[in-house]
Amino acid sequence: ETPQRKNLTECILFLMIFTSSGAGYHSESKAKEYKHACKRACQRAVDRLRAGGLALEAVTAALIELEDSPFTNAGTGSNLNLSGEIECDASIMDGKSLNYGAVGALSGIKNPVLVARRLLSETQKGKLSAGRIPPCFLVGKGAEQWAISHGIPACPSEKMTTKFSLSGYKRNKRKMELAEQVEMKRKRQFCEENNSACLDTVGAVVVDREGNVAAAVSSGGLAMKHPGRVGQAAHYGCGCWAENARDVSLYSTAVSTSGSGEHLIRTMLARECSTAMQAENAHQALLEAMQNKFISSPFLAGEDCVLGGVIVLRCCTCGEAQRSEDIQALLVEFLWSHTTESMCVGYMSAQDSKARTHISRLPPGAVAGQSLAIEGGVCRLGTVSD
Repeated sequence: ETPQRKNLTECILFLMIFTSSGAGYHSESKAKEYKHACKRACQRAVDRLRAGGLALEAVTAALIELEDSPFTNAGTGSNLNLSGEIECDASIMDGKSLNYGAVGALSGIKNPVLVARRLLSETQKGKLSAGRIPPCFLVGKGAEQWAISHGIPACPSEKMTTKFSLSGYKRNKRKMELAEQVEMKRKRQFCEENNSACLDTVGAVVVDREGNVAAAVSSGGLAMKHPGRVGQAAHYGCGCWAENARDVSLYSTAVSTSGSGEHLIRTMLARECSTAMQAENAHQALLEAMQNKFISSPFLAGEDCVLGGVIVLRCCTCGEAQRSEDIQALLVEFLWSHTTESMCVGYMSAQDSKARTHISRLPPGAVAGQSLAIEGGVCRLGTVSD
């Protein structure tokens, strides 16, 4: 596939809702809802940036809005597991400090990203009593108890369940029971028939006016997953990655992923894409990473349907701007790529009056899980230095 370039201007925040449908395209009515959710998340994050907030605050604000949308598989509206319960995964990473926080199989908390964010903050405070190292990743009941003890209110799972997620659970349960009765390969059939309900994880990547990057991801996980299963959204280097450049010759990068969690975990796709972004040509580097490190990865040998997607942001200080004492200009490249049928993205800068959204789809004739689409753009941001 040939990468497509889009010349877009003044982009400082780029976020994603990832969706997939193995049977075809999304309906227009559902596509509109995804776009609206993207726009609201962009606006909330940009409001935080305009108020002086940095990348970590903005990416958290974006994820809260996406988790609160009943149309995404994160927070409210998350897929139900085999027991009919909601268990969420989320993680967040700060490119400046390289600190990371994550939760897995978390129930009873409305916004999992807030717990991940608080875990990240607590690690920055140093050791606990008796020299104990503070946790950066908690799961299950322990994560819920920790969240409540740190001032994050509990939320009954029934309040996070929507009519859509409940009807999906009942429908999937009937399909599974029928498949077992006729001795079919339940797991394979379920994956093939229900990709659209499985993979709509949400994520965001941000660069702020100081050039700091941050990334976050949140997911309700696969529909009908086994209780206790933790997807890529909580795993280090798999769900998201953010890293400020430590040298003027390097790029700052931020990545968020979505798709089949087990595939993304086994390939550590977020970190792989971040590493690839140090190459000269970002489009070509991402294309090769998705093809060689994901679709054709030796860690996924034998898999004939590799479903996933990424949003990637990289930035550096423009050469001509380095000569100015008053102005710093950031050259920002942002890209998205996916092997699923479709992917919804939104982006917005602090200078924009409204967010832009786009639904990316595989080229005609392309096979989901075996082919990929890649798009993106480049922009320059001017900011006043302190």
